[in-house]
Amino acid sequence: MKYDHEAIYKAYPEVKLIRDDDAAYDVNGAKVTLDQSKVDAARVTLDAEAAAVKYKTDRTTDGSTTYASTGDQLDLLWHAIDADADLKTKFASFYNSIKAVKDANPKP
Repeated sequence: MKYDHEAIYKAYPEVKLIRDDDAAYDVNGAKVTLDQSKVDAARVTLDAEAAAVKYKTDRTTDGSTTYASTGDQLDLLWHAIDADADLKTKFASFYNSIKAVKDANPKP
């Protein structure tokens, strides 16, 4: 039998070990009797919690369109500023600090 480990841990915080071929056990090694309706309710709660932050995971790790790495985003920003003289003035401290690093370490 394959148990829903995550739901069992949610429903039974005292459970410390789950053996799919056997049962669930507490920290003292005592067998914990599982009530499937309690495990099912925990699964519903876990699914609701996951849905509540789905927008975040969709944009960071699991989605089809994820944000670029922070470094890539900053590089895009720097290149946008580099292409616009007005922005170079408005964001001079940011632009010049990055430009100094780029000038000191040119691409091969």
